[in-house]
Amino acid sequence: MTPRRAGLLQATLTLLAGGVLAQALPLLLGPWLTRLYRPEAFGHYTVFAAVAANLAVVACARYEFALPLARSDAEARDLMALCLRVLMTMTGFTALVAVGLGAVGAPAHWAWLPVAVAVAGAVQWLTLWATRGERFQALSASRFTQYGGGALAQVAGGLAQLGTAGLVIGPVVAGAAALGWLRKPAPPGGWRALWQVPRAAWWAVARRHRDFPLLNTPHAFAGALQDTLAVALVVAYTGDAAAGFWGLGMRYLKAPASLVGGAVSQALYPRLVGASPAAARAALRRVMATLALIALPLVLALMWFGPDLFAFAFGERWRAAGTLARALAPYIGVHFVASPLAVVTLAWRAQAWALKLALVGQAMFIGALATGLHYGGLQGGAWAVSAAMLLYFGWYFWSLATWRNIPDVDAA
Repeated sequence: MTPRRAGLLQATLTLLAGGVLAQALPLLLGPWLTRLYRPEAFGHYTVFAAVAANLAVVACARYEFALPLARSDAEARDLMALCLRVLMTMTGFTALVAVGLGAVGAPAHWAWLPVAVAVAGAVQWLTLWATRGERFQALSASRFTQYGGGALAQVAGGLAQLGTAGLVIGPVVAGAAALGWLRKPAPPGGWRALWQVPRAAWWAVARRHRDFPLLNTPHAFAGALQDTLAVALVVAYTGDAAAGFWGLGMRYLKAPASLVGGAVSQALYPRLVGASPAAARAALRRVMATLALIALPLVLALMWFGPDLFAFAFGERWRAAGTLARALAPYIGVHFVASPLAVVTLAWRAQAWALKLALVGQAMFIGALATGLHYGGLQGGAWAVSAAMLLYFGWYFWSLATWRNIPDVDAA
């Protein structure tokens, strides 16, 4: 095994170990949460979380993803200053949205929207800062604090009978705590110095990395918007309780992808940036094959035992979520493989292609869901999504595995 392959494996295992702990606690506490909160409360939380994620994913205009590409500490510092300013602007905008929602009589938990966006955006920003420095232990600790702590806080909210607010506040508090792991080391000059970076400096890096807001921001926003629109469609066609089933199902079904995909992508991204075309292509194919071998038994288990597993774990009133899981199993399998691969097109400077393809995929997802909901209810929508996504991701995997225009760092 070459040093680079060994380093990638070690980094992935470090992140995976932290991810296992981070995901294990929420998964173990899930059956308790479903007995503390009704499906309708989960439905309300699912809508809130989808909207917050839609805004948080572009809270820094995706400039944070340029940090691993920065060629000097000075450029990284200027990018950090830029991200800070964009995040503050987005937080202010979200606060205005929350005020508007309150004025039209939205439930009280929507007042937490700007805080949720600010915390989630900061975690994503500083995660890429830690990724640049390959501080994988800090990344693992932050993930455990964010996800494990969020579940514990939600349990506390349920015991206090806070209703939907308990589900909303828990992840916000845990995300703020996770920032403590990601703050060190400080950028050159310290955190306060970010406010002193001249406008000309951070404006220069904004122009240099303009592909990220112009191409990756629409891509990321549209991806998150897919989840928001999906929840809205489920509520419109089948009600709040069904949105709770959808939210719980997606939370558990996507947990393996979040666990493995996050670890793999954080380790893979800096390696692809510095690899030769042949080495980068070989690394990608190994990752895809390994993830496919892991996904297959998960898909088969869901299709065979899904309803009984959900009823046993969460209570009989959640059996419908298990039936939903069975229908979504093929989609979950290909999503598991695709989850860490978004960084590939970032490293290979193929963001324009990725944006176009993603928009096609999102249109297919929403179109299939709407058609299935109309003709077959919640289960019909889920089966239609699985069929459409098998076609879409099949093309996506083939395109990446045979990609030809990989930047040659050595030649440059």
